[in-house]
Amino acid sequence: MDITVPDCPKCVICVAPHTSNWDFFYAQLVCKSLKWKAGFLMKKTWFFFPLNYLFKAMGGIPVPRNKKGSELTETIIQMYNNSSELKLAITPEGTRKRVEKWRSGIIHIAVGAKIPIVMAYIDYKRKHIGITEVYTPIGDVEVDMKHIKNFYRNVNAKYPECFCID
Repeated sequence: MDITVPDCPKCVICVAPHTSNWDFFYAQLVCKSLKWKAGFLMKKTWFFFPLNYLFKAMGGIPVPRNKKGSELTETIIQMYNNSSELKLAITPEGTRKRVEKWRSGIIHIAVGAKIPIVMAYIDYKRKHIGITEVYTPIGDVEVDMKHIKNFYRNVNAKYPECFCID
């Protein structure tokens, strides 16, 4: 494990690649070992009895599929603005399946809430977990997304066929 960033009281934690449910399990273990309380976004269909109680207690935020991304982004920005300390882990891929276009909400949230993005990864091939960069987005989604994707360029997903960096 390679953790080289300071503990930021308010940040968005960018976690990639996300191709397996194991990613969630490992990320939770890392947060516990660092004594970080980090919430996370998860599709609403996972919040069924009895898992809904567990996920909410762990900081889970259900994401309805029919809600516009901009509405969710604004809600999360308000959460940051109303908190003195908040960490939220987000996977820019938004799913475990292969996606060609990563979601830019993580950038909009960081810019809107004036907080950094902490870059975290799970490299299955090297059996290595790292949190090694704090990135402050400039607000140009194309430039910011290029920087974020470059960070993950040499990271190996559990299921490489499901991870698209280009």
